[in-house]
Amino acid sequence: MKNDDVVLVCVLKQKRDLALLLNERRYRIPLRCAPKRVPRYLAFYEPARFGKEGKQIRYYAKILEYRTFLRREILPAEISHPHASEPYVWFRLQKIQTLSRPIKNTLPRRVSFGFAPLKLLLKSKTILELYNVPATEEMVGRALRRAGIPAKAQYWVTGERRRYRLDFAVFCKHGKIAIECDNLKAHSGPRARAKDKAKDIFLRRHGWEVLRLTEAEILSNLEGCVARIKSCIKTGEAGVPS
Repeated sequence: MKNDDVVLVCVLKQKRDLALLLNERRYRIPLRCAPKRVPRYLAFYEPARFGKEGKQIRYYAKILEYRTFLRREILPAEISHPHASEPYVWFRLQKIQTLSRPIKNTLPRRVSFGFAPLKLLLKSKTILELYNVPATEEMVGRALRRAGIPAKAQYWVTGERRRYRLDFAVFCKHGKIAIECDNLKAHSGPRARAKDKAKDIFLRRHGWEVLRLTEAEILSNLEGCVARIKSCIKTGEAGVPS
């Protein structure tokens, strides 16, 4: 193990994928989704559908080899699968290792394929720590409590066959305020910005005032962020940071 080793965090979609991993030490990625860069290690995220074992990373392994096959060549019993003719990258792994403590997705955050340093995998407690993302929501949550502002964390809004999760929801005499904490890594790309814009349009159409706090604002001026929230509660308008 080297200090600069990199791990690719993968997602186990179903429990049978976990069984295949543990019993046969194999994992597959559709070629269209496979990263161009091949790491030395894979780590495995178990989503919420796994029940009490979900929303965490427990296992990782070193890659022995990888090859490209059609799905039906590896899983002949599933010849009728809609992706049977699709090429997959198949990884054969060394012994599956268990982390000394699982890495929890505590907030939670959507997890997909992503690279991280192996040294962070071995010492991180949360997904945010693994990806070196500041815990801005926790900082804002504590600041809201200190300021006596009642806010509902991880609040879901549904409508028009859509479902959005708010970092915080505040209900006041002027209406409903959605507070979003925008970490740089998750909100800086064009695709992320387009999703944020669509979310804001949806929320405003359903009577929400949207207040977005950037990572830089939260880290450098948390008191100013709270002042903006108080002003929005008082006036019903989010305004812009000074």
